[in-house]
Amino acid sequence: MAVGLGHYLTVAAILFVIGVFGIFMNRKNIITILMSVELILLSVNLNLVAFSGFLNDLAGQIFALFILTVAAAEAAIGLAILVVFFRNRGSIAVEDVNTMKG
Repeated sequence: MAVGLGHYLTVAAILFVIGVFGIFMNRKNIITILMSVELILLSVNLNLVAFSGFLNDLAGQIFALFILTVAAAEAAIGLAILVVFFRNRGSIAVEDVNTMKG
């Protein structure tokens, strides 16, 4: 049995739903929210690469590389902000972020 486009789209849809579920159901932990955003970006990448291979076009793979670059930068900057916030407040709870308004 060959792996077709539908299989890739199904896995990408499952990753997307897990990512959305992680964002909306767990609003207490910033790290979980960042991981859920990464899952959503990975599902988009899987869709781009699957359609790129199905259509024999490299544009989807090039866009996937750009998305991976943005995702890596987002993770690095998000974790850096998280470390600084933890050093200042002693907590990484989402409720404590509202105290940064000013």
